[in-house]
Formats: sequence, structure tokens, C-alpha cells
Amino acid sequence: MARDNSHYNRDVAILKHDESEIPELVEAAGENPLILVLDGIQDPHNLGAILRTADCAGVDFVVITKRRSAPVTETVRRIACGGAESVPIVLANNLRNALDKLKNCGVWVAGTSDHKTSQSLYNANLKGPLAIVMGAEGDGIRHLTGETCDFLVRIPMLGSVPCLNVSVATGVCLFEALRQRGVR
Repeated sequence: MARDNSHYNRDVAILKHDESEIPELVEAAGENPLILVLDGIQDPHNLGAILRTADCAGVDFVVITKRRSAPVTETVRRIACGGAESVPIVLANNLRNALDKLKNCGVWVAGTSDHKTSQSLYNANLKGPLAIVMGAEGDGIRHLTGETCDFLVRIPMLGSVPCLNVSVATGVCLFEALRQRGVR
């Protein structure tokens, strides 16, 4: 399938914010914000695909770390097909502090984890103010990040492969949240 880059415009600015702006962004998002938090996504193609999916799912803003994450480069922008320019991006110095800011604003934080002790994504309540945390390729979310989350969810796997690509898993999680919220 050919990649559609028709929405990509290198002249449009990326909407970058500092983590100190999280309360204002949550307030501007309204009653039930849907926020995506990325814990160390390093592949620019994955980041681009995630930003594209975030835009398609109506995510209010995305939080990424300044360090240990792929920067928003021309490659990321091209892969995102406009998502990098349309979804506000918060650059966090410290992910735990950013998560605490979200929680102080009344946002529930759901971390993703492949551990069997995590509840199934399909049994978790993803309604209301919510941030979904997706972890790095291979390693998943960091231990401290997982401890900061209000609850952990996993996508049930039926095959022999232990996990999905992070960009695919992001799509599954975001669109399950939309389904539960009654978006048609």
C-alpha cells in the first residue's frame, strides 16, 4: 500500500509545549481528555506512525521525553502524514513529573504492560479523563513509569509472538478507548 503524504506540509509548525503547560492543555481539552504518553520510543518510523494514529484517534496531546526518545525529525513528520503538525506535543524533562501533573489534573494514567498480572485492555475502564502510556520498543515502559501509573493493561495475545509493534499496539489501545467512549 502506498504511503499517503498529502497531508504533510513541512511549512506548518509543530505544536511543541513544555511539561509546565500540561495543566493548561488538560483544561483546554475539555471534560474527558484522551492523552498519549510515550516512554522512550526511539524508532522515528514508529514515532511517526504513532503521531498519525494519535491524530486519527483525536488525541488531545502527546507527551514524549526530551531524552531517550526519537526527536520529531523530517522523517517522523513525513511518516505522520500531518499528525506531527496537528497534535500538540509536550516535551517532558522528567516523565514521572509529567505523569504526576496529569494525575493532579484529574487524569487517570493507564500504563501498558505485557505482564500477565496486568488487566486485559478490554476489561479496563478507559472512559473519562485518561492518559495511555506506551513503552519503548523491546523494553516497554520503565519500572518507575509503571509504578506511577494508576493501573496497567495488556493486549491479549493468542499467537506465539509475545507482543505487537508499539505503533500497532498504540492504535489498538487508542481505538479501544474510543469504542468504550461511544465514538462511532
